[in-house]
Amino acid sequence: MSPRSSLPLTIEYALLGLLRPQPGYGYEIYRQLADPTGLGLVWRVKQSKVYALLDKLEQRGYVSQTLEPQESLPPRKMFALTELGRRAFLDWAQSPVDRGRGFRLDFLAKFYFARQEGDTVARTLLERQQAACRNWLAEQQILAEGLADSHPFDWLVHQFRISQIKAMLDWLNTCREL
Repeated sequence: MSPRSSLPLTIEYALLGLLRPQPGYGYEIYRQLADPTGLGLVWRVKQSKVYALLDKLEQRGYVSQTLEPQESLPPRKMFALTELGRRAFLDWAQSPVDRGRGFRLDFLAKFYFARQEGDTVARTLLERQQAACRNWLAEQQILAEGLADSHPFDWLVHQFRISQIKAMLDWLNTCREL
């Protein structure tokens, strides 16, 4: 198994983030994740997937589970963040995404949680992501150099990536102005 496949997925980190303020049960967590004014703008996830991911996070030691009795209903599984889960979430939430393809899902989720942590955390994440984007931009510009005549398709691909990175930087600037 590759080391990458053992790392939690962005959505798993988001589940940890939803449990950070307080423990919750599966359906409640699903509703928060599906909220169309929050993370529901980023993902569409089936309720059964949320339950499966919570079980996976428990197996990895990121969350713990207790049963909460309910009157005339079966006991409810309550999930709480463990110290390992709290550290993993904070490490993830404060680091920029490492490639452009992760920007749409990963960065938006990180930024959602960073804003909940406060202006300083959100601003720090924005600054780190801008620095990462500037590095990507410089790499793409170097790679594109001199390709227009000899390898026009390669040049066009790099130009496409350059435009995407510039758009990301513009959007990150907009975020800083709010």
